[in-house]
Amino acid sequence: LATIGALALSLAPATSAAKREVNIGAVFPMTGPVATYGQESVNGIKLALKKINKEGKITINLKVEDNKSEPQESANAVTKLIKSDGVDAIIGSVASSNTLAGAPIAQTNKVPLMTPASTNEKVTMTGDFISRTCFTDAFQGVVMAKFAYENLKKKKMAVIIDNSSDYSKGLSKVFKAKYQELGGKLVSDEDFAYIQKDTDFRSLLRKIKRTKPDAIFLPGYYTEVGLILKQARQMGMNMPFLGGDGWDSPTLQKLAGEAVSGNYISSHFAPDDKDPKVQAFVKEYKAAYGQQPGAMAALGYDGILVMADAITKAKSTKNVDIQNAILATKDFSGVTGTITIDSNRNAKKSAVVLETTPSGNIFNSKVNP
Repeated sequence: LATIGALALSLAPATSAAKREVNIGAVFPMTGPVATYGQESVNGIKLALKKINKEGKITINLKVEDNKSEPQESANAVTKLIKSDGVDAIIGSVASSNTLAGAPIAQTNKVPLMTPASTNEKVTMTGDFISRTCFTDAFQGVVMAKFAYENLKKKKMAVIIDNSSDYSKGLSKVFKAKYQELGGKLVSDEDFAYIQKDTDFRSLLRKIKRTKPDAIFLPGYYTEVGLILKQARQMGMNMPFLGGDGWDSPTLQKLAGEAVSGNYISSHFAPDDKDPKVQAFVKEYKAAYGQQPGAMAALGYDGILVMADAITKAKSTKNVDIQNAILATKDFSGVTGTITIDSNRNAKKSAVVLETTPSGNIFNSKVNP
C-alpha cells in the first residue's frame, strides 16, 4: 500500500503538468471599417478552440479585444491584455497598420504576438517575439504581377494605393518592381492615391482613364475597393482590376454589386478548393455560423491551431518557451496550406488566385512559394 501510495503521489504532478491552461489575448477589428475581418477571424478562432479544448491536451482561455479598426486602439488593446489581463500570448491583428501599432508593445514586454493575417513585411521586423502564419506582401505582390503580365497578358497598368495604409503601400511597391522587371509598363511613375474613408473616387478615376491602362492594380481594403469598382464601371472603365487579400470580404460584393465581375485577387483560401481539408472546414464553419467562411475565418482558425500546437510542445508556458515553440513550427497542415515558420518568423506557404464575381470569389489557381 505504501508503494502504491508513493507511486500515486509521483504520478500526480506529471498528470497535472500534462494539462496546460493558458490565457490568450486576441486583438481584432470587431467594429469599424474592416469589422468583417475581425468578426470572421474570431469566428474561425472560436471554432478551432472548441476542438482544441475538447481534445484536452491544453485549455485555452480567450480574451477578445476590439481595436475598432484603428492603430491606436490596437496599441491600447495589446497594452491592456499584457498589463491588466496577464495573457501568455496574443493572436492578432488583421490590417498591417493595426498590427504594427501593437507589435512593439508585445516585443518590449517579451510576450509572443502572432498575426494570422497581416502581410506587410515590417510586421515581423519589429522583433523576435513577433511572428505570422500568413504569407507576406513580398510573395503575393509577385504572384499578382506575374498573373497580370503572364496570365492576363496586360502590358500597361495603373496602380491605385491607399495612402493611409502600410499594407497598400507595401504591396504596391512589390507589385510594381516585379511587373516592370517582367517587362510591363506603368502609366505613371507615381501612384494614384486616396485615403481610407474616402467615398468619391471619380476625379481620381478620370485621371486614370485618360492614361488608357490595360488593367489597374488596386491593393486596398474592401470598404473603399467596392466603391471604386462601382464608380469605375459607371464611368465606362471596363478593364480588369487586380488586388490582394484586402479585397477578400463578402461585403465587397454588397458594395460593388455587378461591378465586382471579372477582377482578380490573391488570397489565402478558396472555399471551393477541392482539398478535403478545406471542404471539411467549410462544412464545419457553415454548420456553426450559417454562412460560407472567407479567408480571414480560415486564417484565424489556422492561426490559433498553430499557437495551440506550439503551446502543447513548449517546454513550459513561459513566454520565451511559447515563442520558441511557435518559431519551431514546420510543415503544419492547415486549411490555408502547409505552414512553416522561417528564420524571419514569416510563414512559407501557398497563395490562391481568385476571380471575383457577384455571387462570391471563384478559385482560379494555387501558387506555391
